[in-house]
Amino acid sequence: MTLSYTGGELAVIVFAMLFAGFVKGATGLGYSTSCLPILALSLGLKASLPLVLAPSLASNVTVMLGAGPMAPAIRRFWPMLVVAPVGVLAGAALLGRVDGDMAGAALGCALVAWCAFAYATPHWRLRPELERPLAPGVGLVTGVINGLTGSQVLPITPFLMSLEMPRGTFLHTLNLSFTLSTLAMGAALTRLGIMTVETATISLCGIVLSVAGVRSGAALRRRLPEKTFRAGVLAVLSLAGAALIVRGLG
Repeated sequence: MTLSYTGGELAVIVFAMLFAGFVKGATGLGYSTSCLPILALSLGLKASLPLVLAPSLASNVTVMLGAGPMAPAIRRFWPMLVVAPVGVLAGAALLGRVDGDMAGAALGCALVAWCAFAYATPHWRLRPELERPLAPGVGLVTGVINGLTGSQVLPITPFLMSLEMPRGTFLHTLNLSFTLSTLAMGAALTRLGIMTVETATISLCGIVLSVAGVRSGAALRRRLPEKTFRAGVLAVLSLAGAALIVRGLG
């Protein structure tokens, strides 16, 4: 198979995958959240989306394997988890109709919003009686945003953080949503012709890079001032999001 990527583009892909893994290992920030904006600025959003699927899926499964029993998360949040892939397919259908730079601008907006939330880390609680009626809508909206932009964290992460639950249930619910949405995204991108043998091969190779990055980040976690490093990463991602917005609207 002859690669259609230039040497410079391959270098960006390798850097983005290692960087995202390092950030995940050092701070716990999501893999695709760190990887996708770097790739999108260099390759465009549509070309970048299939590249992050396999590494992101691998990191999600790794987290779930170490988070204890999965059944409580499924019993509590199955309506939200079921509708998320439906939202992904709807969002991906919209992705196929819009300009790549406009979709990149939408990713930039989601990224800036997420970074602002992650930096502020507000402590708020949703009334328990609102959880059940709101959960399916949260799953659907998260899926649509994921399908259009590749961002998987809004609004599901703030929603789950506003509820009382054990840490294991939180991690399982979040990563189950990510995993199901990633599988739906892979199917949608294949239908759109964006997922090819070449991009799938590079994505699978990215698993090795992401694992290497995660291990490096984890090894350095104790030596790094985590809060300062996390704030710096959020600032960089905010700038990347802003650049995607400017390019999309310009």
